[in-house]
Amino acid sequence: MKAHNKWLTAPLAAGLAAAMLSGCGTEQGGGSGGTGNTVRVGMSDEIMATDPAAGYDPGSWLLFNNVFQSLLSFPKGASEPEPEAADKCGFSSGSKVYTCTLRDGLKFSNGNPLTSQDVKFSFERALKIADPSGPAPLLSAIDSIETPDARTVVFKLKVPDATFPSKIASGAGSIVDHREYPADALRTDGKAVGSGPYKLDSFSDTEAVFTANNAYQGNAKRRNDGVTLKLYGGDRQALSKALSADDIDVAYRGLSADEIATLETSTSADKGIEVVQGTSAEVQHLVFNVKDPVVGKLGVRKAIAHLVDREAIVQDIHKSTATPLYSIVPAGIPGHNTAFFDTYGSPDRAKAEKALRSAGITGKVKLTLWSTPSRYGPSTDADVKAIAEQLNASGLFDAQAKSVQYEQYEKDIAAGKYGVYVKGWVPDYPDADNFTTPFFGDDNVLGNRYENAVITGELLPAVAASPDRSETGSTYNKVQDLVADELPLLPLWQGKQYAVARDNVTGLEWTLDASTVFRFWEIKKG
Repeated sequence: MKAHNKWLTAPLAAGLAAAMLSGCGTEQGGGSGGTGNTVRVGMSDEIMATDPAAGYDPGSWLLFNNVFQSLLSFPKGASEPEPEAADKCGFSSGSKVYTCTLRDGLKFSNGNPLTSQDVKFSFERALKIADPSGPAPLLSAIDSIETPDARTVVFKLKVPDATFPSKIASGAGSIVDHREYPADALRTDGKAVGSGPYKLDSFSDTEAVFTANNAYQGNAKRRNDGVTLKLYGGDRQALSKALSADDIDVAYRGLSADEIATLETSTSADKGIEVVQGTSAEVQHLVFNVKDPVVGKLGVRKAIAHLVDREAIVQDIHKSTATPLYSIVPAGIPGHNTAFFDTYGSPDRAKAEKALRSAGITGKVKLTLWSTPSRYGPSTDADVKAIAEQLNASGLFDAQAKSVQYEQYEKDIAAGKYGVYVKGWVPDYPDADNFTTPFFGDDNVLGNRYENAVITGELLPAVAASPDRSETGSTYNKVQDLVADELPLLPLWQGKQYAVARDNVTGLEWTLDASTVFRFWEIKKG
């Protein structure tokens, strides 16, 4: 997954992800809840792709999750997927065979029938194209796909993978019309044909227009008749001005922590603007290159763990739009614990000094902490500078913070040039697997040269084969305890999600959870 992960790309306080409706009842004709109103949503992210075989960024997945169907989707606030385009799905042969039966009478927005042929085509196409910016790595467990009839799809997996349903419930599982998409190349006309709740009527660099797909059959019940998505290309000031000028109804992924904090404490309600807060699984870690001559020493890493003051960072820099994180699995995800707090507690200089002295280090530790200015949010550089200051205030370190542009940053990490650096992470699906498996073993997404045979050879394979995800907590606790002891990374904070909207907009309280999926249909205006 190294080149394909969904690293955090938007400002921390700007996350707005819509949840899925609970229940599995069919809404024939796409739900009749539309009011005739079109909701205007603004966001700072770009939409990098309209073809599901290419996009792996938050903006593109927003489009996929509204225009295309997947076999499964997540009910609001839940971490277990339920059937969507499928009527039912289930494992056999020890989590190595996954069979889905489609709903009867599914159609694409162009009127073409959606059958098992389209499902097979969509997955095989994504794997065959294997676009560097696409979701193929999430589908890598697929060995073969069989379609014994028009409504049945059988996935045969290379290894047991109980998280496979969650993976295909994401944007990676988008089903396309085999008549509309080439089998071995990306669609390049900027159009999209799916079977989801909405149709993409038009798309440009500055605007995407979505209208109701009346052929839709699935769980979603639309509360609007369309969405006009305004794209501000990273211009946070323009997004903020658009909300103030009533040019948009909802601001999504783009307002800074300061702006959110100001709105929350001001009389914004008198101005017709409301702030809605939800949960998020976006995280940020301080990463250690365990082969580095300085932080390769466990005593140095332990000293840093004893000195970093997360509370100060989230309060002073993020204005409490984040929460301290003491686990590699964030709060709200089954398997979360507080291993790093249990091991290192609150900041303690005496314990930090003891860790250094036990490692035979008597002088100040000279250290450079690296960051990149915008890839993981606008506060990243400030975070790293604050950590350097905290280390120096102890008198045990001589630390400095440096920042480079993202392209160079990634090259230098791959070359092993940095000892300490920051990485952010947005999950592909809300399961502890997505916060552990990508981070450990050969070619892990952190690039920190860390390997642990117990984690990669025993613990993670064991939980991957467990179809009951509620029974995996004790194993994930062991993983987190090992990581806290060996310190290849130090969790810093977990983001919160915010929607900022006009006061005539409702439904946002149901759209903010750890699924990281923005679903238009929950939003109503008027």
